[in-house]
Amino acid sequence: MSAPIIAIDAMGGDFGPRCIVPASLSCLAEIPSLQLILVGQAPLLESLIACEKIAFDRSRLHVQHASEQIAMDDRPAQVLRGKPDASMRIALDLVRQGVAQACVSAGNTGALMALSRHILKTLPGVDRPAMVRAVPTSRGPCHLLDLGANVDCTAEHLYQFAVMGAVAAEALGTESPRVALLNVGTEEIKGNQVVKQAAALLQQALGLNYVGFVEGDGVYRGDADVVVCDGFVGNVLLKASEGLVTMVSSRIETAFARNPITRLAGVLALPVLRRFSQEIAPARHNGASFLGLQGIVVKSHGSAGREGWQSAIQRAYAEVSEDLPRRLSGRLEVLLRQM
Repeated sequence: MSAPIIAIDAMGGDFGPRCIVPASLSCLAEIPSLQLILVGQAPLLESLIACEKIAFDRSRLHVQHASEQIAMDDRPAQVLRGKPDASMRIALDLVRQGVAQACVSAGNTGALMALSRHILKTLPGVDRPAMVRAVPTSRGPCHLLDLGANVDCTAEHLYQFAVMGAVAAEALGTESPRVALLNVGTEEIKGNQVVKQAAALLQQALGLNYVGFVEGDGVYRGDADVVVCDGFVGNVLLKASEGLVTMVSSRIETAFARNPITRLAGVLALPVLRRFSQEIAPARHNGASFLGLQGIVVKSHGSAGREGWQSAIQRAYAEVSEDLPRRLSGRLEVLLRQM
Protein backbone atom coordinates (compact mmCIF):
# COMPACT_ATOMS: atom_id res chain seq x y z
CA MET A 1 0.00 0.00 0.00
CA SER A 2 1.27 3.50 -0.85
CA ALA A 3 1.88 6.06 1.89
CA PRO A 4 -1.44 7.25 3.39
CA ILE A 5 -2.36 10.82 2.46
CA ILE A 6 -4.69 12.67 4.84
CA ALA A 7 -6.35 16.01 4.07
CA ILE A 8 -6.61 18.31 7.11
CA ASP A 9 -9.23 21.04 7.39
CA ALA A 10 -6.74 23.44 8.98
CA MET A 11 -9.24 26.25 9.62
CA GLY A 12 -11.69 24.41 11.91
CA GLY A 13 -11.91 24.08 15.68
CA ASP A 14 -11.69 26.51 18.56
CA PHE A 15 -7.95 27.08 18.18
CA GLY A 16 -7.62 26.91 14.39
CA PRO A 17 -4.36 26.57 12.47
CA ARG A 18 -2.17 27.72 15.38
CA CYS A 19 -2.99 24.41 17.05
CA ILE A 20 -3.54 22.26 13.97
CA VAL A 21 -0.26 23.07 12.21
CA PRO A 22 2.11 22.02 15.04
CA ALA A 23 -0.01 18.91 15.74
CA SER A 24 0.21 17.96 12.06
CA LEU A 25 3.96 18.46 11.94
CA SER A 26 4.38 16.33 15.07
CA CYS A 27 2.46 13.51 13.38
CA LEU A 28 4.71 13.76 10.32
CA ALA A 29 7.76 13.53 12.57
CA GLU A 30 6.35 10.47 14.39
CA ILE A 31 4.93 8.55 11.40
CA PRO A 32 7.49 8.27 8.57
CA SER A 33 5.00 6.90 6.03
CA LEU A 34 2.38 9.62 6.53
CA GLN A 35 1.66 12.45 4.08
CA LEU A 36 -0.56 15.42 4.91
CA ILE A 37 -2.36 18.11 2.93
CA LEU A 38 -3.19 21.19 5.01
CA VAL A 39 -6.22 22.95 3.53
CA GLY A 40 -6.84 26.60 4.42
CA GLN A 41 -5.45 30.10 3.97
CA ALA A 42 -2.11 29.29 2.38
CA PRO A 43 -0.14 32.42 3.46
CA LEU A 44 -1.15 31.89 7.10
CA LEU A 45 -0.39 28.16 7.02
CA GLU A 46 3.00 28.66 5.39
CA SER A 47 3.97 31.29 7.97
CA LEU A 48 3.00 28.96 10.84
CA ILE A 49 4.93 26.07 9.28
CA ALA A 50 8.03 28.29 8.96
CA CYS A 51 7.83 29.21 12.66
CA GLU A 52 7.86 25.60 13.89
CA LYS A 53 11.10 23.97 15.06
CA ILE A 54 9.86 20.40 14.52
CA ALA A 55 12.12 18.35 12.24
CA PHE A 56 10.12 16.70 9.43
CA ASP A 57 10.36 15.88 5.74
CA ARG A 58 8.77 18.83 3.92
CA SER A 59 8.17 16.69 0.83
CA ARG A 60 5.46 14.88 2.84
CA LEU A 61 3.55 18.08 3.61
CA HIS A 62 1.48 20.01 1.06
CA VAL A 63 -0.62 23.15 1.42
CA GLN A 64 -3.89 23.58 -0.51
CA HIS A 65 -5.28 27.11 -0.52
CA ALA A 66 -8.92 27.71 0.47
CA SER A 67 -10.29 31.24 0.63
CA GLU A 68 -13.36 30.44 2.77
CA GLN A 69 -14.14 28.62 6.00
CA ILE A 70 -17.33 27.23 7.51
CA ALA A 71 -18.41 28.87 10.77
CA MET A 72 -19.72 26.89 13.74
CA ASP A 73 -23.15 28.52 13.39
CA ASP A 74 -23.52 27.89 9.64
CA ARG A 75 -26.54 25.73 8.88
CA PRO A 76 -25.86 22.50 6.93
CA ALA A 77 -28.38 23.42 4.22
CA GLN A 78 -26.65 26.76 3.66
CA VAL A 79 -23.24 25.09 3.52
CA LEU A 80 -24.42 22.66 0.83
CA ARG A 81 -25.52 25.57 -1.37
CA GLY A 82 -22.72 28.03 -0.63
CA LYS A 83 -19.05 28.46 0.23
CA PRO A 84 -17.61 26.41 -2.65
CA ASP A 85 -14.06 27.32 -1.63
CA ALA A 86 -14.40 26.40 2.06
CA SER A 87 -11.49 24.45 3.56
CA MET A 88 -13.81 21.66 4.78
CA ARG A 89 -15.37 21.18 1.34
CA ILE A 90 -12.02 21.15 -0.44
CA ALA A 91 -10.56 18.63 2.03
CA LEU A 92 -13.51 16.30 1.42
CA ASP A 93 -13.24 16.81 -2.33
CA LEU A 94 -9.60 15.70 -2.20
CA VAL A 95 -10.83 12.41 -0.73
CA ARG A 96 -13.50 12.05 -3.43
CA GLN A 97 -10.90 12.65 -6.15
CA GLY A 98 -8.58 10.04 -4.65
CA VAL A 99 -5.84 12.60 -3.97
CA ALA A 100 -6.23 11.88 -0.23
CA GLN A 101 -7.56 8.78 1.54
CA ALA A 102 -9.03 10.53 4.58
CA CYS A 103 -10.20 13.90 5.86
CA VAL A 104 -9.87 15.24 9.43
CA SER A 105 -11.81 18.29 10.59
CA ALA A 106 -12.78 19.96 13.87
CA GLY A 107 -15.34 22.19 12.19
CA ASN A 108 -19.14 22.38 12.36
CA THR A 109 -20.33 18.77 12.91
CA GLY A 110 -23.64 19.19 11.06
CA ALA A 111 -21.93 20.78 8.09
CA LEU A 112 -19.22 18.10 8.03
CA MET A 113 -21.80 15.32 8.02
CA ALA A 114 -23.94 17.00 5.35
CA LEU A 115 -20.97 17.69 3.08
CA SER A 116 -19.53 14.20 3.65
CA ARG A 117 -22.78 12.55 2.58
CA HIS A 118 -23.13 14.91 -0.39
CA ILE A 119 -19.55 14.62 -1.65
CA LEU A 120 -18.49 11.07 -0.68
CA LYS A 121 -21.90 9.31 -0.63
CA THR A 122 -22.77 6.38 1.62
CA LEU A 123 -21.79 2.75 1.13
CA PRO A 124 -24.40 0.49 -0.53
CA GLY A 125 -27.04 -0.55 2.01
CA VAL A 126 -26.23 2.21 4.50
CA ASP A 127 -29.09 4.62 5.17
CA ARG A 128 -27.20 6.94 7.52
CA PRO A 129 -23.54 7.25 8.50
CA ALA A 130 -22.85 7.04 12.24
CA MET A 131 -20.26 8.73 14.44
CA VAL A 132 -18.12 6.32 16.46
CA ARG A 133 -15.37 6.91 19.00
CA ALA A 134 -13.31 4.64 21.22
CA VAL A 135 -13.76 5.34 24.93
CA PRO A 136 -11.55 3.88 27.70
CA THR A 137 -12.94 1.11 29.90
CA SER A 138 -11.62 -1.30 32.54
CA ARG A 139 -11.00 -3.92 29.82
CA GLY A 140 -9.71 -1.76 26.97
CA PRO A 141 -11.35 0.51 24.40
CA CYS A 142 -15.08 0.38 23.70
CA HIS A 143 -16.41 1.70 20.39
CA LEU A 144 -19.48 3.82 21.09
CA LEU A 145 -21.94 4.84 18.35
CA ASP A 146 -23.88 6.86 17.33
CA LEU A 147 -22.53 10.01 18.98
CA GLY A 148 -24.85 12.64 17.57
CA ALA A 149 -25.19 12.28 13.81
CA ASN A 150 -28.63 10.61 14.04
CA VAL A 151 -30.88 11.75 16.88
CA ASP A 152 -33.91 9.70 15.77
CA CYS A 153 -33.23 6.13 14.67
CA THR A 154 -35.17 3.06 13.59
CA ALA A 155 -34.31 -0.50 14.60
CA GLU A 156 -32.79 -1.00 11.14
CA HIS A 157 -30.50 1.98 11.67
CA LEU A 158 -29.28 0.56 15.01
CA TYR A 159 -28.66 -2.78 13.29
CA GLN A 160 -26.53 -1.08 10.64
CA PHE A 161 -24.62 0.84 13.33
CA ALA A 162 -23.91 -2.44 15.13
CA VAL A 163 -22.50 -4.04 11.98
CA MET A 164 -20.36 -1.00 11.15
CA GLY A 165 -19.11 -0.69 14.74
CA ALA A 166 -18.15 -4.36 14.86
CA VAL A 167 -16.19 -4.17 11.61
CA ALA A 168 -14.42 -0.98 12.75
CA ALA A 169 -13.49 -2.51 16.11
CA GLU A 170 -12.21 -5.65 14.41
CA ALA A 171 -10.15 -3.64 11.93
CA LEU A 172 -8.59 -1.64 14.77
CA GLY A 173 -7.46 -4.71 16.69
CA THR A 174 -10.38 -6.28 18.62
CA GLU A 175 -10.90 -9.95 17.79
CA SER A 176 -14.58 -11.02 17.56
CA PRO A 177 -15.83 -7.81 19.22
CA ARG A 178 -18.73 -8.14 21.65
CA VAL A 179 -21.64 -6.01 20.43
CA ALA A 180 -24.32 -4.68 22.79
CA LEU A 181 -27.29 -2.31 22.72
CA LEU A 182 -27.32 0.47 25.32
CA ASN A 183 -30.49 0.17 27.38
CA VAL A 184 -32.11 1.07 30.72
CA GLY A 185 -31.66 -2.53 31.91
CA THR A 186 -30.19 -5.83 30.81
CA GLU A 187 -33.46 -7.81 30.94
CA GLU A 188 -35.21 -8.60 27.66
CA ILE A 189 -38.40 -6.81 28.76
CA LYS A 190 -36.57 -3.49 29.29
CA GLY A 191 -36.33 -0.66 26.78
CA ASN A 192 -38.45 1.08 24.17
CA GLN A 193 -39.84 -0.58 21.06
CA VAL A 194 -37.00 0.54 18.80
CA VAL A 195 -34.36 -1.02 21.06
CA LYS A 196 -36.37 -4.25 21.41
CA GLN A 197 -36.83 -4.50 17.64
CA ALA A 198 -33.12 -3.86 17.08
CA ALA A 199 -32.31 -6.61 19.58
CA ALA A 200 -34.51 -9.05 17.66
CA LEU A 201 -32.65 -8.23 14.44
CA LEU A 202 -29.22 -8.58 16.05
CA GLN A 203 -30.09 -11.93 17.66
CA GLN A 204 -30.60 -13.35 14.17
CA ALA A 205 -27.38 -11.91 12.70
CA LEU A 206 -24.92 -14.68 11.80
CA GLY A 207 -21.27 -13.73 12.17
CA LEU A 208 -21.94 -10.96 14.68
CA ASN A 209 -21.01 -11.48 18.34
CA TYR A 210 -24.13 -9.88 19.83
CA VAL A 211 -24.17 -10.13 23.66
CA GLY A 212 -27.46 -8.36 24.49
CA PHE A 213 -28.21 -5.19 26.45
CA VAL A 214 -25.74 -3.15 28.49
CA GLU A 215 -26.45 -0.32 30.92
CA GLY A 216 -24.48 2.92 31.17
CA ASP A 217 -22.18 1.68 33.95
CA GLY A 218 -21.48 -1.46 31.94
CA VAL A 219 -19.90 0.62 29.20
CA TYR A 220 -17.01 1.60 31.48
CA ARG A 221 -16.78 -1.85 33.08
CA GLY A 222 -15.95 -3.14 29.63
CA ASP A 223 -19.02 -5.37 29.28
CA ALA A 224 -18.89 -4.90 25.50
CA ASP A 225 -16.42 -3.86 22.81
CA VAL A 226 -19.08 -2.09 20.71
CA VAL A 227 -22.04 -0.27 22.27
CA VAL A 228 -24.87 0.92 20.03
CA CYS A 229 -27.47 3.63 20.67
CA ASP A 230 -29.13 6.55 18.90
CA GLY A 231 -27.23 9.80 18.51
CA PHE A 232 -29.14 11.67 21.21
CA VAL A 233 -28.31 9.12 23.92
CA GLY A 234 -24.75 8.60 22.69
CA ASN A 235 -23.92 12.29 22.64
CA VAL A 236 -25.32 12.84 26.14
CA LEU A 237 -23.40 9.82 27.48
CA LEU A 238 -20.12 10.97 25.90
CA LYS A 239 -20.37 14.61 27.01
CA ALA A 240 -21.45 13.62 30.53
CA SER A 241 -18.49 11.25 30.75
CA GLU A 242 -16.05 13.94 29.61
CA GLY A 243 -17.51 16.35 32.15
CA LEU A 244 -17.17 13.76 34.90
CA VAL A 245 -13.50 13.15 34.07
CA THR A 246 -12.80 16.89 34.20
CA MET A 247 -14.65 17.29 37.49
CA VAL A 248 -12.95 14.32 39.17
CA SER A 249 -9.50 15.50 38.04
CA SER A 250 -10.20 18.99 39.39
CA ARG A 251 -11.49 17.67 42.72
CA ILE A 252 -8.43 15.45 43.18
CA GLU A 253 -6.08 18.38 42.54
CA THR A 254 -8.02 20.54 45.02
CA ALA A 255 -7.97 17.80 47.66
CA PHE A 256 -4.20 17.35 47.43
CA ALA A 257 -3.60 21.12 47.62
CA ARG A 258 -5.67 21.56 50.80
CA ASN A 259 -2.81 21.61 53.36
CA PRO A 260 0.92 20.70 53.74
CA ILE A 261 0.16 17.05 54.56
CA THR A 262 -2.12 16.51 51.57
CA ARG A 263 0.39 18.33 49.34
CA LEU A 264 3.09 15.88 50.45
CA ALA A 265 0.72 12.98 49.77
CA GLY A 266 0.06 14.49 46.35
CA VAL A 267 3.79 14.57 45.55
CA LEU A 268 4.10 10.88 46.46
CA ALA A 269 1.02 9.97 44.42
CA LEU A 270 1.91 12.20 41.46
CA PRO A 271 3.38 9.50 39.13
CA VAL A 272 0.31 7.27 39.57
CA LEU A 273 -2.11 10.19 39.14
CA ARG A 274 -0.36 11.40 36.01
CA ARG A 275 -0.47 7.95 34.44
CA PHE A 276 -4.15 7.57 35.33
CA SER A 277 -4.98 11.05 33.97
CA GLN A 278 -3.21 10.27 30.70
CA GLU A 279 -5.12 7.01 30.28
CA ILE A 280 -8.57 8.57 30.70
CA ALA A 281 -7.89 12.02 29.22
CA PRO A 282 -10.47 12.84 26.50
CA ALA A 283 -7.67 14.24 24.30
CA ARG A 284 -6.04 10.82 24.08
CA HIS A 285 -9.23 9.32 22.68
CA ASN A 286 -10.17 12.27 20.44
CA GLY A 287 -11.43 11.57 16.96
CA ALA A 288 -14.91 10.33 16.02
CA SER A 289 -15.17 8.49 12.70
CA PHE A 290 -18.08 8.84 10.28
CA LEU A 291 -18.76 5.18 9.48
CA GLY A 292 -20.74 4.21 6.39
CA LEU A 293 -19.25 6.64 3.87
CA GLN A 294 -17.34 5.83 0.70
CA GLY A 295 -14.30 7.45 2.25
CA ILE A 296 -12.76 8.09 5.66
CA VAL A 297 -13.79 11.16 7.65
CA VAL A 298 -12.69 11.80 11.24
CA LYS A 299 -14.28 14.54 13.34
CA SER A 300 -12.00 16.07 15.96
CA HIS A 301 -13.52 17.70 19.04
CA GLY A 302 -13.82 21.44 18.45
CA SER A 303 -11.96 22.23 21.67
CA ALA A 304 -9.17 19.72 21.03
CA GLY A 305 -5.65 20.94 21.65
CA ARG A 306 -2.43 19.70 20.09
CA GLU A 307 -2.53 16.24 21.71
CA GLY A 308 -6.18 15.77 20.76
CA TRP A 309 -5.49 16.70 17.15
CA GLN A 310 -2.62 14.22 16.97
CA SER A 311 -4.99 11.53 18.25
CA ALA A 312 -7.56 12.35 15.54
CA ILE A 313 -4.92 12.22 12.79
CA GLN A 314 -3.62 8.91 14.14
CA ARG A 315 -7.18 7.52 14.09
CA ALA A 316 -7.53 8.49 10.43
CA TYR A 317 -4.11 6.96 9.66
CA ALA A 318 -5.13 3.66 11.30
CA GLU A 319 -8.39 3.52 9.30
CA VAL A 320 -6.57 4.23 6.04
CA SER A 321 -3.99 1.54 6.84
CA GLU A 322 -6.80 -0.97 7.41
CA ASP A 323 -8.74 0.17 4.30
CA LEU A 324 -11.82 0.47 6.50
CA PRO A 325 -14.42 1.49 3.85
CA ARG A 326 -13.61 -1.59 1.75
CA ARG A 327 -13.82 -3.89 4.79
CA LEU A 328 -17.10 -2.29 5.82
CA SER A 329 -18.56 -2.68 2.36
CA GLY A 330 -17.74 -6.39 2.24
CA ARG A 331 -19.20 -7.22 5.67
CA LEU A 332 -22.26 -5.01 5.18
CA GLU A 333 -23.14 -6.79 1.97
CA VAL A 334 -23.26 -10.10 3.84
CA LEU A 335 -24.89 -9.01 7.10
CA LEU A 336 -27.47 -6.62 5.68
CA ARG A 337 -28.92 -9.45 3.56
CA GLN A 338 -30.01 -11.09 6.82
CA MET A 339 -32.35 -8.25 7.80
